[in-house]
Amino acid sequence: MVRLTRIYTRGGDKGETSLGDGARVPKHALRVAAYGTVDETNAAIGIARLHADPEADAMLGHIQNDLFDLGADLCTPEEGRRGASALRISAAQVERLEREIDAMNKQLAPLDSFVLPGGSAAAAYLHLARTVTRRAERLVSELAAAEPLNFEALKYLNRLSDHLFVLGRRLNDNGARDVLWRPGANR
Repeated sequence: MVRLTRIYTRGGDKGETSLGDGARVPKHALRVAAYGTVDETNAAIGIARLHADPEADAMLGHIQNDLFDLGADLCTPEEGRRGASALRISAAQVERLEREIDAMNKQLAPLDSFVLPGGSAAAAYLHLARTVTRRAERLVSELAAAEPLNFEALKYLNRLSDHLFVLGRRLNDNGARDVLWRPGANR
Protein backbone atom coordinates (compact mmCIF):
# COMPACT_ATOMS: atom_id res chain seq x y z
CA MET A 1 0.00 0.00 0.00
CA VAL A 2 0.97 3.61 -0.45
CA ARG A 3 1.19 5.86 2.59
CA LEU A 4 0.86 9.59 2.03
CA THR A 5 1.87 11.65 5.01
CA ARG A 6 2.56 14.91 3.18
CA ILE A 7 0.47 16.20 0.33
CA TYR A 8 2.82 18.88 -0.90
CA THR A 9 6.55 18.36 -1.28
CA ARG A 10 7.61 21.45 -3.27
CA GLY A 11 9.46 19.02 -5.56
CA GLY A 12 7.50 20.18 -8.59
CA ASP A 13 7.80 23.89 -8.04
CA LYS A 14 10.31 24.24 -10.88
CA GLY A 15 8.25 22.32 -13.44
CA GLU A 16 9.66 18.85 -12.88
CA THR A 17 8.18 15.70 -11.35
CA SER A 18 9.47 12.29 -10.29
CA LEU A 19 8.65 9.10 -12.14
CA GLY A 20 8.06 5.82 -10.34
CA ASP A 21 11.74 4.94 -10.64
CA GLY A 22 12.84 8.24 -9.09
CA ALA A 23 13.96 9.86 -12.36
CA ARG A 24 13.13 13.56 -12.65
CA VAL A 25 11.41 14.73 -15.85
CA PRO A 26 9.62 17.88 -17.01
CA LYS A 27 5.93 17.96 -16.12
CA HIS A 28 5.17 18.36 -19.82
CA ALA A 29 6.96 15.08 -20.74
CA LEU A 30 4.93 12.69 -22.87
CA ARG A 31 4.96 10.00 -20.18
CA VAL A 32 3.56 12.45 -17.61
CA ALA A 33 0.91 13.63 -20.09
CA ALA A 34 -0.09 9.99 -20.70
CA TYR A 35 -0.56 9.01 -17.07
CA GLY A 36 -2.06 12.42 -16.28
CA THR A 37 -4.72 11.80 -18.90
CA VAL A 38 -5.38 8.36 -17.40
CA ASP A 39 -5.97 10.19 -14.11
CA GLU A 40 -8.36 12.54 -15.91
CA THR A 41 -10.23 9.50 -17.26
CA ASN A 42 -10.53 8.23 -13.70
CA ALA A 43 -12.03 11.52 -12.54
CA ALA A 44 -14.60 11.49 -15.35
CA ILE A 45 -15.58 7.93 -14.39
CA GLY A 46 -16.01 9.10 -10.81
CA ILE A 47 -18.66 11.56 -11.99
CA ALA A 48 -20.42 8.86 -14.03
CA ARG A 49 -20.56 6.63 -10.95
CA LEU A 50 -22.76 9.20 -9.21
CA HIS A 51 -25.49 8.36 -11.76
CA ALA A 52 -24.91 4.62 -12.20
CA ASP A 53 -26.93 1.67 -10.93
CA PRO A 54 -25.24 -0.65 -8.38
CA GLU A 55 -24.01 -3.17 -10.98
CA ALA A 56 -22.50 -0.47 -13.19
CA ASP A 57 -21.06 1.28 -10.14
CA ALA A 58 -19.27 -1.94 -9.13
CA MET A 59 -17.79 -2.36 -12.62
CA LEU A 60 -16.68 1.26 -12.66
CA GLY A 61 -15.14 0.89 -9.20
CA HIS A 62 -12.97 -1.98 -10.49
CA ILE A 63 -12.03 0.14 -13.49
CA GLN A 64 -11.04 3.08 -11.31
CA ASN A 65 -8.73 0.83 -9.32
CA ASP A 66 -7.31 -0.55 -12.59
CA LEU A 67 -6.65 3.00 -13.75
CA PHE A 68 -4.47 3.59 -10.70
CA ASP A 69 -2.62 0.38 -11.62
CA LEU A 70 -2.27 1.76 -15.14
CA GLY A 71 -0.95 5.06 -13.82
CA ALA A 72 1.63 3.17 -11.74
CA ASP A 73 2.55 1.15 -14.83
CA LEU A 74 2.98 4.22 -17.02
CA CYS A 75 4.91 6.27 -14.45
CA THR A 76 7.59 3.59 -14.12
CA PRO A 77 9.64 3.17 -17.29
CA GLU A 78 10.21 -0.43 -18.41
CA GLU A 79 13.94 0.13 -18.59
CA GLY A 80 14.17 2.29 -15.48
CA ARG A 81 15.65 1.47 -12.11
CA ARG A 82 12.45 -0.18 -10.81
CA GLY A 83 11.10 -1.36 -14.17
CA ALA A 84 11.39 -5.09 -13.51
CA SER A 85 9.47 -4.95 -10.22
CA ALA A 86 6.89 -2.31 -11.21
CA LEU A 87 3.15 -2.86 -11.04
CA ARG A 88 1.93 -3.53 -14.58
CA ILE A 89 -1.51 -3.86 -16.16
CA SER A 90 -2.09 -7.56 -16.87
CA ALA A 91 -3.84 -9.50 -19.61
CA ALA A 92 -6.37 -10.63 -16.98
CA GLN A 93 -7.51 -7.04 -16.46
CA VAL A 94 -8.03 -6.61 -20.22
CA GLU A 95 -9.88 -9.94 -20.38
CA ARG A 96 -12.23 -8.89 -17.55
CA LEU A 97 -13.21 -5.83 -19.58
CA GLU A 98 -13.84 -8.04 -22.61
CA ARG A 99 -16.08 -10.40 -20.61
CA GLU A 100 -18.08 -7.48 -19.24
CA ILE A 101 -18.43 -5.92 -22.71
CA ASP A 102 -19.64 -9.21 -24.19
CA ALA A 103 -22.17 -9.77 -21.38
CA MET A 104 -23.60 -6.24 -21.67
CA ASN A 105 -23.63 -6.23 -25.45
CA LYS A 106 -25.79 -9.39 -25.57
CA GLN A 107 -28.64 -7.34 -24.06
CA LEU A 108 -28.40 -4.48 -26.59
CA ALA A 109 -30.09 -4.12 -29.95
CA PRO A 110 -27.68 -3.64 -32.87
CA LEU A 111 -27.01 -0.02 -33.81
CA ASP A 112 -28.35 1.56 -37.01
CA SER A 113 -26.31 4.75 -36.57
CA PHE A 114 -23.61 6.32 -34.43
CA VAL A 115 -24.61 7.26 -30.88
CA LEU A 116 -24.44 10.90 -29.79
CA PRO A 117 -23.42 11.55 -26.18
CA GLY A 118 -26.58 11.86 -24.11
CA GLY A 119 -29.72 10.06 -23.14
CA SER A 120 -29.21 9.64 -19.41
CA ALA A 121 -26.78 11.55 -17.21
CA ALA A 122 -24.80 8.35 -16.61
CA ALA A 123 -24.46 7.69 -20.34
CA ALA A 124 -23.45 11.27 -21.09
CA TYR A 125 -20.71 11.17 -18.46
CA LEU A 126 -19.55 7.77 -19.71
CA HIS A 127 -19.24 9.23 -23.22
CA LEU A 128 -17.12 12.03 -21.75
CA ALA A 129 -14.96 9.45 -19.97
CA ARG A 130 -14.73 7.47 -23.23
CA THR A 131 -13.38 10.47 -25.14
CA VAL A 132 -10.82 11.20 -22.43
CA THR A 133 -9.84 7.51 -22.56
CA ARG A 134 -9.30 7.81 -26.32
CA ARG A 135 -7.02 10.81 -25.73
CA ALA A 136 -5.07 8.80 -23.14
CA GLU A 137 -4.83 5.96 -25.64
CA ARG A 138 -3.39 8.30 -28.29
CA LEU A 139 -0.78 9.57 -25.83
CA VAL A 140 0.16 6.06 -24.69
CA SER A 141 0.40 4.97 -28.33
CA GLU A 142 2.75 7.88 -29.01
CA LEU A 143 4.78 6.97 -25.92
CA ALA A 144 4.97 3.32 -27.07
CA ALA A 145 6.42 4.50 -30.38
CA ALA A 146 9.17 6.37 -28.52
CA GLU A 147 10.19 3.88 -25.83
CA PRO A 148 9.46 0.38 -24.49
CA LEU A 149 6.06 0.05 -22.88
CA ASN A 150 3.84 -2.67 -21.44
CA PHE A 151 1.65 -3.61 -24.42
CA GLU A 152 -1.23 -4.53 -22.07
CA ALA A 153 -1.47 -0.86 -21.04
CA LEU A 154 -2.41 0.16 -24.57
CA LYS A 155 -4.78 -2.79 -24.94
CA TYR A 156 -6.47 -1.88 -21.65
CA LEU A 157 -7.22 1.66 -22.82
CA ASN A 158 -8.54 0.39 -26.14
CA ARG A 159 -10.93 -2.02 -24.41
CA LEU A 160 -11.88 0.56 -21.80
CA SER A 161 -13.21 3.00 -24.38
CA ASP A 162 -15.35 0.19 -25.83
CA HIS A 163 -16.50 -0.79 -22.33
CA LEU A 164 -17.56 2.76 -21.50
CA PHE A 165 -19.47 3.00 -24.79
CA VAL A 166 -21.36 -0.27 -24.22
CA LEU A 167 -22.01 0.53 -20.56
CA GLY A 168 -23.38 3.92 -21.58
CA ARG A 169 -25.81 2.18 -23.93
CA ARG A 170 -26.83 -0.22 -21.15
CA LEU A 171 -27.46 2.71 -18.82
CA ASN A 172 -29.60 4.28 -21.57
CA ASP A 173 -32.27 1.64 -20.96
CA ASN A 174 -30.32 -0.95 -22.96
CA GLY A 175 -30.09 1.45 -25.88
CA ALA A 176 -33.74 2.56 -25.90
CA ARG A 177 -32.71 6.08 -24.82
CA ASP A 178 -29.66 6.30 -27.09
CA VAL A 179 -29.52 9.54 -29.08
CA LEU A 180 -28.67 8.53 -32.64
CA TRP A 181 -26.86 10.59 -35.24
CA ARG A 182 -29.06 11.48 -38.21
CA PRO A 183 -26.62 12.40 -40.99
CA GLY A 184 -27.56 15.70 -42.67
CA ALA A 185 -30.72 16.10 -40.57
CA ASN A 186 -30.17 19.82 -40.00
CA ARG A 187 -29.31 20.96 -43.53
